[in-house]
Amino acid sequence: MLKHRDVIRLAFAVGQAVYDRRTELGISQTELARRVGMTQADLSRLELGVITPTVAMLARLARAMESELNLKLVGETSVVAFRA
Repeated sequence: MLKHRDVIRLAFAVGQAVYDRRTELGISQTELARRVGMTQADLSRLELGVITPTVAMLARLARAMESELNLKLVGETSVVAFRA
């Protein structure tokens, strides 16, 4: 079972990966939120690591950013990336 700090670390890693891909695409939070079907405020919270996304949300994000999601979890280490 993940400890609270591990959940926070993973949520932050996902948020950073979303931010990285969104800025790589040159789209705003508002545009990505529209594509995903969420509010800009919720997308902002996701990018900041405040919201822990569901698997379904990760799938919507990947599609909206024309990406595949790469998620590697090894021990306490996590690597998250959305790639074209």
